[in-house]
Order: sequence, then C-alpha cells, then structure tokens
Amino acid sequence: MTADYVVRRFAVLLLVVFVGGSVNFLIPHLTPGDPVEARLAELAAGGGGQVVDLTAMVALYDKRFGLDQPLWRQYLHFWTSFLHGDLGVSLANFPGRVADTIEASLPWTLGLFGTSTLIAFALGTLLGGLFGWPGAPRGVRAAIPVLMLFSAIPYFLLAVILVFLFAIQWRIFPAGGGYAFGGMLRWDLPTLWTLVQHGTLPAASIVLAQLGAWALTMRGMMISTLGEDYVILAEAKGLGQRRVFLAYAMRNALLPQVTTLALSLGHVVSGALLVEVVFAYPGIGFQLYQAILAKDFFVIQGIVMLLVVSISLTLFILDLVYPLIDPRIVYRRT
Repeated sequence: MTADYVVRRFAVLLLVVFVGGSVNFLIPHLTPGDPVEARLAELAAGGGGQVVDLTAMVALYDKRFGLDQPLWRQYLHFWTSFLHGDLGVSLANFPGRVADTIEASLPWTLGLFGTSTLIAFALGTLLGGLFGWPGAPRGVRAAIPVLMLFSAIPYFLLAVILVFLFAIQWRIFPAGGGYAFGGMLRWDLPTLWTLVQHGTLPAASIVLAQLGAWALTMRGMMISTLGEDYVILAEAKGLGQRRVFLAYAMRNALLPQVTTLALSLGHVVSGALLVEVVFAYPGIGFQLYQAILAKDFFVIQGIVMLLVVSISLTLFILDLVYPLIDPRIVYRRT
C-alpha cells in the first residue's frame, strides 16, 4: 500500500461526505414552508401557551442559522457549523441541542445494533462455512431451511412476535424500554442485568433476522472456494481437514463477508429503526422516528449527517485493512 493510494482514498472520503452533506442540506430546503413556523403553529394550536419560548426559538434560528439569508449563505453556514461540531438546536425539544440528543442516544444503538450485528456475523459466517463444507455433520445442514425461514421474515415482524411470546404471553423479558421505568443508571451489576434484560429481545430479533442472510451468503462463497486450486492442493498434500477448512477455505471465502460487515457497521449509527420503535428502545433509530413525527428537521439532518460520515469512514478503513485480510491484494500503481 502506497501513500499515494491512501491520499486518493482519503480524497474520495471527503468527496463522499461533501456530496452527502450537500444533499442532506438541500432536501429540507426543498420542502414547502418554514419548519420553525410550522412547529410554532403546531404548538400554538395545542394551546401550550409557550409564545415567549417559541418566539425566542424563531429569533435564535434567524440569528444563528440565517434563515432569512440567501440559500448560498445558509449553505456556507451549514458547513461552518458542522466543521465546528455544531449541529444546531432541536425544534421539538428547544433549547436542547441536536448534538446532545445524538450523544445521549448513540451509546444505546451502538450497544444494541453493533453487538447484534457482530454476533449474527460470527455465527452466520461459521454456520455458512459448515453448510458448504463437505465434511460437515448432517445435523448442521438440516438447519438451512430454518435459517432461510428466519431470513425471509422482516426483523420488525420478528420483534412483534418476540414481544407477544416472551413479554406478554410468558412474561420472561420486559416489553420495551432500555431500562426499568423510573430507574437510575449506575455502574453496578443490577443496572447491567437490567440493561441485558431489556436488550435481549431487540437483539434477538436482529440476530435471528440477519443470521440466515450471513449463513447463506457464506455458504455460496464456500462452495465457490472449494473448487480453487489452493484448496485442492492443500488436500492433496494431506493437510488436516480442520486446517484446510479454516486456513484455506474459510479465510479466502471471508473477504466478501467482511465487506458486507463493514457496510452493516457503517449503518450502526442509524440503528434498526423499526425494532427500536417496537421496543421503544432509546437509540438513534427511535430518536429519528420521533424527529420525523415532530418534523424536527435539524435533528433529522444531524442523524443523517452522522450516518454519511460513519459509512464513508468505515469504507475508508476497510480499504486500508483489506491487504491484512487477504495478502493477495496489493495496492500499487500499474
């Protein structure tokens, strides 16, 4: 890997973030009406009696974001604020800041969706490799129809089924939330146990929905790899089946899986939106859902911008670690 390649890939990263951020800025401005005035009208219609606060909110946005300025000046201010880490103020939770909303929700999503994705990837990849390996036990291959069934069911539908069975019918796990209602989060074992209880059903719905896809994809790659010369040569040399399976077949069939894993981890910050909605889990996906309902454009912009940066950065890191995964890949100018 050369320094020139790293610089070029980093330039592509900046370009992707620039284009994604520009689209993220333009879409809310293409919608009719003023989001601040719309929010003001909704609260006024509800009889909240918050005219002073709402007036201050409109004045704050006029001053800080220049909504009465030409579009190009708003665009420059958008990028200036973003580079300084300022994502604005929430319309629905004024004067709460968008960055604070994301900061409070992001650990929940990273813990739930990140852990679930890694578990599904590890189990699905191993099972898929065994499904395609001729020496695998027959009992393992019998699980293929079951995994195909789970992969065909949407994860939010699995979430509803799990809630009905394990939270309502049998009452083994809580029906929703991230922790006990009215409870305080502390760094102790009871709090950890509460978090595990509330996160088990959402994580199970994600793992069960993703497990089949990971396994079936890995099975196809494994079958293609078995016909390669290096696998045939390893078997002809009399190497053990376990070594051929792990070092020759699995390692070479793993590369497309790692690419898909990187894309999945890049979407971690958006979370499994519908799963978080079903379980009222306090993650980024649930916050995005609430922002859409409240027409809180600035929270939506902040979350989408975080998603653009995370996916771009994940793909950049993936390009750098590819040679470590597969030594056959060499980046050099031809």
